[in-house]
Amino acid sequence: MIAITREARASYAFVERNFNLTKRYWGWEVAFLVYAVAGALSVSLIGQSVGDRRLLMSLVVGAVFWNYLSVVFQSIGDTITWERWEGTLEYTMMAPVRRSVQLLGSALYAVVYGLVHTTVLLIVLALFFSLDLGHANLGAAAIFMVVGSASLIGIGMLAAILPMMSVERGSQMVFVLQSCLLLVSGVYYSTEILPSWMQLISRISPATYVLDAIRKALIDGASADQLLPDLWPLLAMAFVFIPLGMWGFGRAEHYAKRTGKLKRVG
Repeated sequence: MIAITREARASYAFVERNFNLTKRYWGWEVAFLVYAVAGALSVSLIGQSVGDRRLLMSLVVGAVFWNYLSVVFQSIGDTITWERWEGTLEYTMMAPVRRSVQLLGSALYAVVYGLVHTTVLLIVLALFFSLDLGHANLGAAAIFMVVGSASLIGIGMLAAILPMMSVERGSQMVFVLQSCLLLVSGVYYSTEILPSWMQLISRISPATYVLDAIRKALIDGASADQLLPDLWPLLAMAFVFIPLGMWGFGRAEHYAKRTGKLKRVG
């Protein structure tokens, strides 16, 4: 019990540290939030312009919840990048803390930050378009946000390896991977219109199932039981990607220490 408490406190320390970083760069946080709101409004106005209420809701859900998923993914994927920018990478990697504790702390902060970011975005869009969520199944949507977060966290951990392995191009590759997820996950359109080979890739993206389920829950009022076909792939991905991400991150850390990559800044 004492060991669990100690690990929990260590994990919370990373949450608090990341929160303090957010406060330090609050100007950038405001700028990113304004950009997210403007982008979501711009996309959603397409549905408003054609007078299709269902299309409007579909675009709003895509814009809002892709924002959440992308914030979680990028926050975790930039774990190493932030350490390099702050000049704390060597100290963090040499600290007597389990790497799983650090990763889970960073993931918890990413989820909380993403929820706050997305709540603001959803409120703004709901007021702007006078959205009626009276028939929405908010409980089912919340379930898929939680399970979808767990699935995406594992992929984010794998993405966080890239800046460790390549100082010069790692961060760019995290952004490229995020862009690919945007393309294949049906954020603003059905994945059925994609070429067959891209549809295959979409099936291994957690965002595909999260967005499909949340659309059905918020627009059609579908229950969690009706959304089981989207739930089990997310659970499977969470059980596979999180351990795989931790294992891969540990191997990459060992390689980086052995080759001296931790001393490099970029």
